[in-house]
Amino acid sequence: MENSTKIRILYLYQHLVQHTDAEHTLSTVELMKILKEDYSVKVSRNTISDDLAMLHDCGLHIEHYESTQNKYYYDGHIYELPELKVLVDAISSSKFITQRKSDELIAKLLTLTNSQNAAKLRRHIYVAGRAKSDNENGYYIVDAINDAIDTKRKISFHYTDFDVAKQRYIANDGKPYTVSPYTLIWDGDYYYMRGFCDERQEMRNFRLDRIAEQPKVLNQIAVMPPEGYTPADYSKHVFRMYDTDEPVQVQLLCHVSVMKYLIDNFGKEFETKVVDEDHFIARVSVCTSTTFYRWIFGFCDKIRILAPETVVTAYRRMLESAIDKHE
Repeated sequence: MENSTKIRILYLYQHLVQHTDAEHTLSTVELMKILKEDYSVKVSRNTISDDLAMLHDCGLHIEHYESTQNKYYYDGHIYELPELKVLVDAISSSKFITQRKSDELIAKLLTLTNSQNAAKLRRHIYVAGRAKSDNENGYYIVDAINDAIDTKRKISFHYTDFDVAKQRYIANDGKPYTVSPYTLIWDGDYYYMRGFCDERQEMRNFRLDRIAEQPKVLNQIAVMPPEGYTPADYSKHVFRMYDTDEPVQVQLLCHVSVMKYLIDNFGKEFETKVVDEDHFIARVSVCTSTTFYRWIFGFCDKIRILAPETVVTAYRRMLESAIDKHE
């Protein structure tokens, strides 16, 4: 008898968790019917009421609406439906996570809500034609890098690239890189590691889905990052994480129509000076690279680099080289 009581209460609690919330309630009569038809458990109305009261008194988030026919529901779901939708969309669109891992993660997220909301989320998952990583080692790579950062150790790993046949191969002449990892940064749907590379003797960025296997955490103390280096500040200056140079102050002559695009990339903290009713000068701190120059070129005459002269010259040379190769 004691075991049957425990099982009945567990069935009751489980069903409320999986199928109810404030918008989807069940009456005492409905719960009695569910226990009988789904779990082969017969129970009286008073017993059900006592069980539900006990679950509530134990702090298990069983609530009810008082009326001629009381309606019960589970009120302990951690996430609301819009919050889960955001998480599901982020996982679905992430290029770093393989399709198989995305499906597994989403399935786990759906267990955090009731069956009705899970069904809604499944109907609204749209990811058409998104390129997904084929590297199944992603979780283990992140885990190893985190361990190395926490213990201030170097890591060793092989890095990959693709040939003209779209086949992955080991870069760096097949030799591993040895890196002191400083931080993991999510940028443009990809995960990157930034750290000091022994082979290049400089700070570099590595895309995690291009790392061939779980990195080896070495018994070597990591090279300390430069004084004043913070991941938050660095991430403000880079364009799609391809940049490796240190940030420099750049002056840009801009048309007023591009202000929103500067804010998208640099936030609102950069300096500006009004030139006329149609133009302003913006002073931004940025890692100059081909990625940055491509961004400037995309605005045609709406953004022009004014200073420093080294950046102006580098941009002009890139444009001249492109023209020469297309003539």
